[in-house]
Amino acid sequence: MNQARWTVDPQTLEMLVCPLTKTRLTLSPDHSELISVVARMAFPIRKGVPLLCLDEARTVDEDEIRALRP
Repeated sequence: MNQARWTVDPQTLEMLVCPLTKTRLTLSPDHSELISVVARMAFPIRKGVPLLCLDEARTVDEDEIRALRP
């Protein structure tokens, strides 16, 4: 199935926060994850649905965090 078919509504993204820190999430460059810079965790987006469950999250390393900063 084509991954580009699934997207998350931008207004929905504005409302979502990290379940651990309650801080804003950043969309990954490839739009496959929501990243919490504060918690250093990435939450997957599957079929357009963000999975904000700590069991589904992965740890983000410092290089990935730096790449997100302008």
